[in-house]
Amino acid sequence: MTTRPPALLVLEDGRAFRGRSYGAAGETFGEAVFATGMTGYQETLTDPSYHRQVVVQTAPHIGNTGVNDDDPESGRIWVAGYVVRDPARRPSSWRSRRGLDEELTAQGVVGISDIDTRALTRHLRERGAMRVGISTVETDAEALRRKVLDSPEMLGADLAAEVSTPSPYVVPAEGERRFTVVALDLGIKTMTPRRMAERGIEVHVLPATATVDDVLGLRPDGLFLSNGPGDPATADGPVGVVQAALERALPFFGICFGNQVFGRALGFGTYKLGYGHRGINQPVQDRSTGKVEVTAHNHGFAVEAPLDRATDTPYGTAEVSHVCLNDDVVEGLALRDRTGRLSGFSVQYHPEAAAGPHDAAYLFDRFADVMSAAKES
Repeated sequence: MTTRPPALLVLEDGRAFRGRSYGAAGETFGEAVFATGMTGYQETLTDPSYHRQVVVQTAPHIGNTGVNDDDPESGRIWVAGYVVRDPARRPSSWRSRRGLDEELTAQGVVGISDIDTRALTRHLRERGAMRVGISTVETDAEALRRKVLDSPEMLGADLAAEVSTPSPYVVPAEGERRFTVVALDLGIKTMTPRRMAERGIEVHVLPATATVDDVLGLRPDGLFLSNGPGDPATADGPVGVVQAALERALPFFGICFGNQVFGRALGFGTYKLGYGHRGINQPVQDRSTGKVEVTAHNHGFAVEAPLDRATDTPYGTAEVSHVCLNDDVVEGLALRDRTGRLSGFSVQYHPEAAAGPHDAAYLFDRFADVMSAAKES
């Protein structure tokens, strides 16, 4: 096995790690975040929500199942950089078509391996997510740190349009079409419209820059907002679309970034978390039932809404429906109209969860129920 060349990782606070190149040669910068999933690295890499982020895998052994052509969540790898401890020497899966190192190289993703990812994760957990640089060409840590400090921050970053589809497309319903939904693509994952299609929903996916006229022109039964990268405080366009839809009593469902946009549309604020939630093992409680779900997360921002009371909005009464049991972060919102009927809801996590878990898949059924009730009223 050929020895990989040296690589250097430097955080903006000066902490440095030296390891081996993994993926493409060169230099990259982004926000350092850690992901706790032990499986599903291919879905992580291709999730548009990771745009401009350098992902640190907390699971030590990465790459064993290689890369296949069935599991990507989008048409490319979106992470800005990749950090692993112990890369597999060769893939070992009947589904594999090529090695992970080969795929990272082909797509120009700069990474680093053979470093203490546990120490790096503990540092980020204690100090918070921060900018980072990885380089196979710069050996001086302080010189690389200066470049890191010149790179853009995630706070205030408007990124949804950079990962969104350039033109509309349709995912047809499987079997009989029951509903038509417009999905605003803020960084949508491939599995999300599939989950709706499985339930007889025809999904019209529109770019992040779509207007309310674009949405209403399709005469949908509901509006869906996807996950995506960046600071929700910059998403004024999507917020306006959601507000206009709510004024017309159009059923709404949002996930992840869509939850944050929904929160803003209802009048709540958003804020940046210290190090965010990323991985497939986050415990969330449904406050209406007390049930705890193990859920998949990828977010660095959250909605600021009261946990102890409902809030009157121009569109009805809003309340926090789900909460993270690790830190009490808002994980879902529910909106009820003047009759008390559920008219819109959102969650901060990923119910489509292609790599698992699937505890929250019922939320797509709930969306169908909300649209069905709106049709009957």
